Amino acid sequence: MKIIKTEFNGLYIIEPGVFTDKRGYFFESYNQKQMKKNQLDFESLQDNESFSSGKVIRGLHYQLNPMAQAKLIRVIKGRIRDVALDMRKGSPTFGRWKAIDIDSESKKQLFIPRGFAHGFSVLSPEAIILYKCDNYYSPEHERGVNLNDPSLGIDWGIDPDEALISEKDRNNPPFSRAENNFEYML
Repeated sequence: MKIIKTEFNGLYIIEPGVFTDKRGYFFESYNQKQMKKNQLDFESLQDNESFSSGKVIRGLHYQLNPMAQAKLIRVIKGRIRDVALDMRKGSPTFGRWKAIDIDSESKKQLFIPRGFAHGFSVLSPEAIILYKCDNYYSPEHERGVNLNDPSLGIDWGIDPDEALISEKDRNNPPFSRAENNFEYML
């Protein structure tokens, strides 16, 4: 398992070792010991799976403290552009986003720490995504940032005017008005 740092403190790309032969493939998608060895203190408490058709954009979602969630994202089928938005006040990357295309072929994953909003767009005809979360879903702590906020300028890889977006996600506030109780800590 290869863990790659990004320019965002705490945000990592994870490339598992995939072993293939004529029978198929095998890979270790999560290993807590390997995570800790790489200073990623992450314990999965909840797994979520979503299915989306092509040209769907979901996000940007997060949960306020004390129910914030770190997430380990992987694609079981298809290809997505995964987006993480740093919402940690005081962070050198506050208000900036990172996008990475991940797919079911490469098995690449994205680890998103607490204090980030998360969303994705579907670049294939359909996609199945698995999220490992280190905290439970809490509807009263759930919040969002408008995925089309012009101040962010997120490149979703598809035209947002042609995208399938829920009314809830369309009506999320811009980043400047999004409720936020995250503080950056080294």
